[in-house]
This record gives sequence, C-alpha cells and structure tokens, in this order.
Amino acid sequence: MSTLRLLRANGDVADVALNDSGTYTRPTGPLQSRVAYAAAHVVPKVHADNTPGQAADIDWDATLAFRRNVYSWGLGVADAMDTAQRNMGLDAAATRELIARSAEVAREEGGSVVVGVNTDHIAEPHISLDQLTSAYLEQLHFTEEQGAGPVLMASRHLARAATDADDYRRVYREVLSRATTPVVLHWLGAAFDPELAGYFGADDWQAASDVLLEIIAENPDKVAGVKMSLLNAESEVSVRDRLPEGVRMFTGDDFNYVSLIGGAAAGSSTARDLAERTAPSREQAVHSATGRALGEDTGDAAGVRTHSDALLGAFAAITPVASAAIQALDAGDPERYRRILGPTEELSRQVFATPTFYYKTGVAFLSWMNGHQPGFQMVGGLHSARSLPHLSRIIELANASLALEQPDLARERWHGMLRLNGVDA
Repeated sequence: MSTLRLLRANGDVADVALNDSGTYTRPTGPLQSRVAYAAAHVVPKVHADNTPGQAADIDWDATLAFRRNVYSWGLGVADAMDTAQRNMGLDAAATRELIARSAEVAREEGGSVVVGVNTDHIAEPHISLDQLTSAYLEQLHFTEEQGAGPVLMASRHLARAATDADDYRRVYREVLSRATTPVVLHWLGAAFDPELAGYFGADDWQAASDVLLEIIAENPDKVAGVKMSLLNAESEVSVRDRLPEGVRMFTGDDFNYVSLIGGAAAGSSTARDLAERTAPSREQAVHSATGRALGEDTGDAAGVRTHSDALLGAFAAITPVASAAIQALDAGDPERYRRILGPTEELSRQVFATPTFYYKTGVAFLSWMNGHQPGFQMVGGLHSARSLPHLSRIIELANASLALEQPDLARERWHGMLRLNGVDA
C-alpha cells in the first residue's frame, strides 16, 4: 500500500494511506439541477520572472487546457476574477488577453464563460466617480465584444471614492444602464480583500444588502445574478430570499457551499438553519455564451428559492468531485450529493483559511498535484504565500476527500517537494 508523508506544524512527520482517485465520470450532457462555474486560476511559464512586482508571463497552453478540462466535466468557467489574481499580480494587459483567449476557448468547447469586469487597469489609487464609471464601462464593453458574460466585480477605486451608499447607487446605475447584456453583480467580502471593507456603503451586511437589492430593483433587466463572497451563509440566504424573479444567487461561499448549493434537497434551506449550522464561518470571517446558464428562472416548482447556484474558486480545485455531486442531484440522489461533496468542505476551508486572500496558492498547488500544470509556480511569486505544513494539510484533506485525480503523481510531486525542503520522504 502506498503512503503519503505529511508534515505537521511542529515539524513532526506522519504517514497516511494514499487513497485511490474517486470513480467519477464526465457527464454525457449539460448539468441540469444547478448552474456551476469554477473560478479558474492562471498558470505562468515556469522559466518566467515569477517574482513580486513583475508582469504576468502566462503559460497559455496550460492555462487554457485547464479551462478545457473544466468544460469537459460540465461546469462553466469564471475567468479573470479573484482566483486569477486580479489585484494580486495579473496586470491589465494579461487580463485583457486572458478574457479574449478564454472566450475563444468557450466558443470552441461549447462552454459557458463569465469574466470579471473591474476598474483595476487604472493605476492611480484615487479617481473620481465619473472616472471610475468610465473605467468600468471600458472593461464592460471589451468583455461584451469578446462574447463573454460580465461579472461586475467590487472595485477598490469605488470603495475608496464612495462617501455613502448613494455613490454606489449612482455608479452602478450608470454602468448598468449602458450594459448590453445582463451582468452578475459580485459582492466580495473583506476576508478576500480588506480594501473592500464597507462595500455598498456599510460595514453591516444587512444594511449593505439593502443597497445591493435597491440597485437590482432599479435595473431588473440588467442583472442576471449575484455572486456573494462574504463567507457568511446567513447573509447569502437572506439576500437570496429577496432577489427578484429571474435573478440567480451564485454562492461564492467557499466555507459553506455544500448546504447552500444543496438547499432543500440536501436538508437545509432557511437563513436560520444555515446560520446555526455554519456559525464558525461568521467568526472566520451573466448572461453566458450559451444563454441557458444565466437566463432561466431561478425558482423551484413553487417559485420559492431553496438553493444557490455556484461560482466558486473551490470548484477549480475539485472540478471532478463538484461535477459528480451535481450529477447526483440531477439523478435525484441528494444523499449521494452530500456523500461526494461533503468531505471537500473541510479541504476548502483549509485552502481558504486566514489570510483568505492567499487561497489562490492552494488552488494552484492542487492544480500542480493533479497534473494540470508543469510546476508549482504563480504570478507575482504567490506560490510562496503558504507554509509547507499548510500545503501538507491541503494534500492530506484532498486525499481524504478523493480530490486527487492522479494519486501516484501527487505523491511523487509532494514527496519531491518535501525532499527539496529538507524533509525525508
């Protein structure tokens, strides 16, 4: 029996049995019961100057092959977003090229792609509301030209410039009025980006959610969905329950996605239920190319929302497992859904552990472990952002949740990394 060597925080080592990969099969058609996007990362060239402050030099073959793999499992791709290191190494030129190339791959594969629209191509830290509105529109129109679904990301410029909730209403009103296709609004919490604290004009999520919902109510035909990334299940369900008909809730909660996506089918549907079941998370913290993904009604048969759809960085790390779980829901087997996806939540919590904004390191690490990139390298040197014991715990939980796609390869690469760092393996 093969074993996997683990490194604890105190320097001790331990061996666990290396599990086989999950016996998951690719779907023969589109996933039906949930819309799911994997927020994908970028792979740099291994010989590039992948050090802090340097421009991104992307390995396009590996980066786009990763997206083709996501499509092969029936998921859509969310690109040029936080997972792709927006505001953490992915410069403006690389962002534009990524959007254009990813949209082309989506057309080739018949997949659904949404991409991030932001103001981050403006280098100046402080700009006026008019300037940042123009910046949003520049990226929005470029995205529309590429044929990708826009995700209107939270802007650091807006967080700095806004003096009250009315400033948020004004900017979003002006941008949405000029969108030619419905967009997904993204609410990214301070755990992911501390500069976005108080977004939508309030530190309190209840007050901020009122502003978000008012923005949607003013522009009902311009908003296809909302992506919530607050790591707070109660807030997501509260907003989900109040969304207008036809507007989807895409969970971005990498701590609590099993219950949020499973919803009533998985035995949890109310804000109170989820608040009680996920209390630790509060302490820790598009219209698409295919048309189907963001355009259909979001309610169940009775018109009542009992689940969220998904737009998750975690799903880039566990794509085959996520696909198999949703296939189980498609087959009317919620118990199998929980059995497959449930164990991955502990893995995701480790990947997204504080400081949460370094979660991209874990996503890239698992991509390397699973054979999707030639080396453990990241734009801007971010591969150094997590400790060896932290990565050890990731591979331990990936092994336990059957998220290692090629266990023998993962063992070989991980043990080589340990030996390189002076640990016998």
